[in-house]
Amino acid sequence: MPAMSPSSPTITIIGGGLAGCEAAWQLAERGRSVVLYEMRPVRRTPAHQGDRLAELVCSNSMGSLLQDRALGILKRELLLLGSLLVRTACAHSLPGGAALTIDREAFAAEITSRISCHPLIDLRRDEVCAVPEGPTIIATGPLTSQSLTKSIQALTGERKLHFFDAVAPIVYRDSIDMSVAFRQNRWQKAEDGAPDGDYINCPMNADQYSAFVAAVRAAESNALSKADADLERYFEGCLPIEVLARRGEDALAFGPMRPVGLRDPRTGHRPHAVVQLRQDNAAASLYNLVGFQTNIKWGRQEEILRLIPGLERSRFARMGQMHRNTFISSPELLLPTMQSRVRDDLFFAGQITGTEGYVGSTMGGLVCGLNMHRMLDNQSPWTFPAETMVGALLRYITHTDARHFQPMKANMGLLPELPERVRRKRERYQAFSERARQALSDFMQAGRLTPLDLDAANLDLVTRLTRMAEPTPETAAAG
Repeated sequence: MPAMSPSSPTITIIGGGLAGCEAAWQLAERGRSVVLYEMRPVRRTPAHQGDRLAELVCSNSMGSLLQDRALGILKRELLLLGSLLVRTACAHSLPGGAALTIDREAFAAEITSRISCHPLIDLRRDEVCAVPEGPTIIATGPLTSQSLTKSIQALTGERKLHFFDAVAPIVYRDSIDMSVAFRQNRWQKAEDGAPDGDYINCPMNADQYSAFVAAVRAAESNALSKADADLERYFEGCLPIEVLARRGEDALAFGPMRPVGLRDPRTGHRPHAVVQLRQDNAAASLYNLVGFQTNIKWGRQEEILRLIPGLERSRFARMGQMHRNTFISSPELLLPTMQSRVRDDLFFAGQITGTEGYVGSTMGGLVCGLNMHRMLDNQSPWTFPAETMVGALLRYITHTDARHFQPMKANMGLLPELPERVRRKRERYQAFSERARQALSDFMQAGRLTPLDLDAANLDLVTRLTRMAEPTPETAAAG
């Protein structure tokens, strides 16, 4: 680790989530002194369960590992750039088919230990109520406190934007009726690598599905506060099941309850609809309901979830709930370097910028760490190529029409078109992936961008995980 320069200013990072921890690590490992503020447990949030850093709130999945998928490309890029959090996530992976599914407790515990024990990171458990002077990274996520949000408003002149996000319920594994539910990954054959399947599936016939949808539609939701009552707005990629159900009878069956690629081994037929459950901890004692974010009142929520075949006698470790999320108008406020347009030494990272999802948040922290270091070294901050997933996502949040700006996950539609049209989707995505790989390699070589600590063992782990998740011909045909 480089020695700290005596003249180097201390950098303030606000927020101990994924983005804040990644930024702090990148800077400290480059010899920069960092003060990292995390307001928990001094001040709690509506969504977090504990006070560890880098807590995964909504889900324990970081999405696809496949290299021809947007999140697979983004993970690969972050690993090549030396991301601490993605490497640690891989080290604490759980069975999850083609997805990087994580033991969230072990992951948060290791990140908390690494950050709190680093000699150049001063972790302070306190709330920051105003934007500080001097080099600062704001990585407070979607649950930014009202006082700090007002301070950001005062500095930028930008009105606050809101949407509401919801978390999915978690059920105890031993309360799932496996005489009804079955284990299987989508498009899985018995001879595949995990013949029992990583996911537990609760199948529904048409009558069961209709009854479930009717119950969800009729259910009463938890009331929003008076201050929030006129601000109800949802992120389209994380809709509560009750909002989806009200959009149409088949909305859930084409959304989180889609049965595509699954066959009930008892009947040999595809169910009309299915609820998938994914392992949530290393002991495999907890499973979360995939895509089942909800704000239905807890008593009624429990009754409705027990309408799901296989969950009739289920016990829940956590019920679904909704929390308020805040994000800034990045197209008006940020440069592609993640710097504020009003102050060169003020950076924003993570979900507050509109980079949705765990991997997108981590990416923002990594880029802020790299670029803050370069700015303090009197070098131009990096602007990543649009052909990379990092560059494409940053370009979207800083160049899209501010009037219609909403949080965005990494996706192939963000990448520039290929020079020649490729008709087959899988081949097109593979071409996007290869171009992104080459673009990042050229960019790093030309700019002499060297990652800190590219751990060969961790990279090997990711390679093996990726190979395990390689698609079958049926997956490719479906995708």
